[in-house]
Amino acid sequence: MSVSRILISPEGPQFSRMVMGYCRLLEWQMSPQQLLGFVEQHVELGLTTLDHADTYGDYGGEAALGQALKLKPRLREQLQIVSKCGMVLPSEHTPQCHVPHYNSEKAHILASVDKSLSNLGTDHLDLLLLHRADLLMNADEVARAFTQLKRSGKVRHLGVSSFTPSQFELLQSRLDFPLVTNQVQISPIRQQAITDGTLDQSQQHQFKPMACSCLGGGSLLKAPVHQPLRDVLAQVALEVDAASIVQVVLAWVMMLPSHPLPILGTGRIERVRQAVQAENIVLSRQQWYRIRRAALGRDVD
Repeated sequence: MSVSRILISPEGPQFSRMVMGYCRLLEWQMSPQQLLGFVEQHVELGLTTLDHADTYGDYGGEAALGQALKLKPRLREQLQIVSKCGMVLPSEHTPQCHVPHYNSEKAHILASVDKSLSNLGTDHLDLLLLHRADLLMNADEVARAFTQLKRSGKVRHLGVSSFTPSQFELLQSRLDFPLVTNQVQISPIRQQAITDGTLDQSQQHQFKPMACSCLGGGSLLKAPVHQPLRDVLAQVALEVDAASIVQVVLAWVMMLPSHPLPILGTGRIERVRQAVQAENIVLSRQQWYRIRRAALGRDVD
């Protein structure tokens, strides 16, 4: 079984219906050869889109992925690589940074992309996202950076991450090409994007959001406070013949009319194999709202 492909906006790109997330790549402790094998395995399952960021793995994650892809250069042709920039964290790699902050200045964006391309061993990113909204963002300056990157061919498509609808509209107003996605947290335990207009905006502009933290960073599966939710998810899993509550959660996210693309964060291929089966799980409206109620502790208003 493999996942389907989906056009995330009218002007592209085409991504896999689920995305392989590499936020915790270094925690998986894979050698370059092992990581290459993992990439090849999830590509066989249809997960050809990879989500990354310059800060992942204390600024070391992109280079680790690049070392693996270097072992089989032609594999790059089958992949769509997403990366993000704009977040700056204290690290030995950022000696001038003493406090976590955002930097959406043109020079920083351009330098970050060049560094990502070098680390990943590629000549282009399929999608670049501004990694959360900089409260000091000058939309005109970001637009100049985005336009230069697109015209140079270093980045084929551009989008944002964790932007509010008004922040998205502000930046879009300065561009003569569309932002193709907004990567946001979507989960039964993190429903803000569903109710604050973010996903309404996705439908309005006809782009598919990318859904991160579908399991709440793992807390949905572990935290005692979420036991009532897990009980309902288990009941629904039996009703729809799902193998796990994770499959039910992913089906719940994908049922949203904005058609979010869930990002998977596991480094275990058996879990990836199980997750991709969620695309074929169909929930009823009542099952969807039962899960919502169990997560929020209340019915609809």
